[in-house]
Amino acid sequence: MLKHDELISELFSALAHPYRLRIVEYLRSGERCQCELPDVLQAEQSNISRHVKVLVAAGVIRQRKDGIKTMLRVRDPEVFKLIDASQDILREYIAVRMTALNE
Repeated sequence: MLKHDELISELFSALAHPYRLRIVEYLRSGERCQCELPDVLQAEQSNISRHVKVLVAAGVIRQRKDGIKTMLRVRDPEVFKLIDASQDILREYIAVRMTALNE
């Protein structure tokens, strides 16, 4: 059984790739077809499938079949709070660095 810190690490690892973050962000507006992702990400379907598998395995997104389409959605919208908080931290970090460089 995975420990709490291992589960958190797995979540962060799943989100630790630009394509995976972009997939999750694309799903912010709701369920979407995986077939839309190659155009959105400008990436090959095989590459996207690999990243989707990582997100599914980590429990970040869920997928379901709708006929021949594979539909994706974020399992828990709380993940967006984590992404938003990360962006806030990054903005603050950049502001501090810019201030230090200007001094």
